[in-house]
Amino acid sequence: MKHLLLKFLAPVIVLVSLAALSGCNTMKGLGQDVESLGESIQNIGD
Repeated sequence: MKHLLLKFLAPVIVLVSLAALSGCNTMKGLGQDVESLGESIQNIGD
C-alpha cells in the first residue's frame, strides 16, 4: 500500500512543482511587460 501511494504521489508532486515554477516565470514576464508599458507611457508624456 505504501509503495503504491509513493508511486502515485511522486509524479503528482513533480507536476505540481513544475506548474508552480512555470507560473512564477509567467508572472515575472507579465510584470516585465507591464513595467515596459508604463515606461512607454511615461516617455510619451515627456
